[in-house]
Amino acid sequence: MRVNLRTFGRLAGQKPACLYFLHCPSLLQPVRTSFVIGSGLLLAALAAAPAAQAQRSQVTSSSNDDPSYRKEFTYGINFNTRGGLIGGASVRSTRLLNQNWSRFWSLEAVEIKHPKEQKQGTGYGGSFVYGKSNYLFAVRPSVGAQRVIFRKAPESGVQVNALASAGPTIGLLMPYYISYNYGPTQTSVSAADIRNEQYDPTVHTQPYERLVDRAPLFSGVGQTKPILGAHLRGALSFEYGRYRDAVAGVEVGFLLEAYAKDPPIIRVADVPDKDLNDQFLPSVYLTLYLGSRN
Repeated sequence: MRVNLRTFGRLAGQKPACLYFLHCPSLLQPVRTSFVIGSGLLLAALAAAPAAQAQRSQVTSSSNDDPSYRKEFTYGINFNTRGGLIGGASVRSTRLLNQNWSRFWSLEAVEIKHPKEQKQGTGYGGSFVYGKSNYLFAVRPSVGAQRVIFRKAPESGVQVNALASAGPTIGLLMPYYISYNYGPTQTSVSAADIRNEQYDPTVHTQPYERLVDRAPLFSGVGQTKPILGAHLRGALSFEYGRYRDAVAGVEVGFLLEAYAKDPPIIRVADVPDKDLNDQFLPSVYLTLYLGSRN
């Protein structure tokens, strides 16, 4: 094997490029600086990542907890221990004050029945409530406050609220009209002397023999008289809403109500009205409601 000694000697007298590079500090300095800066930026980014993630979680949690609405309007039907099959209806407007508190106004209209009311049949095939002389309807405007006890998840679950309200009560006494036969009781209905009048126990002394039927509901609407009172309410509402702009729920509570005088719903001859009717009318109620938010 031949080796060109002249070429070998010429190469031997030169330093390889790699060795020359290692012995040149001026070339290594930019590389070192870039390496140090890059490493520092990488470490800073790794250190900032957990903090940014925690901040994003905190913002998301805060946005989920804060309500996305300011006003709420609901309407519902009422069932209570002093009403009939359906006690009445109500509407409510609510405005949020902060995350847990809100204030509202409401308007409720219900019928109040006497606990001793009993429907009975007549000899003419009709029916009436023995002793009933007046219907009592109550209109209750009120203002109150509501507090969140348990907050539901944003898109599901049940939220529990506690609320209290108070206000005046406008009672409306509408006469209970009956159809009464003043003629002979043995003749046919077409030949009898039948008159529609408010039931009066001192006048209609033979209800089972002469009372034909209950008159139409609004027969005595023109003789309606007001009676003033006041009420106080406390309740829990169980709210379910799958969407942020809609609400549905159930409200369960008690109502304390008092009037300036005894409303004469039931009347019996020779018995004072105050002995048959109550001036103080407590009740327990349940309201089913629907509504919207914005």
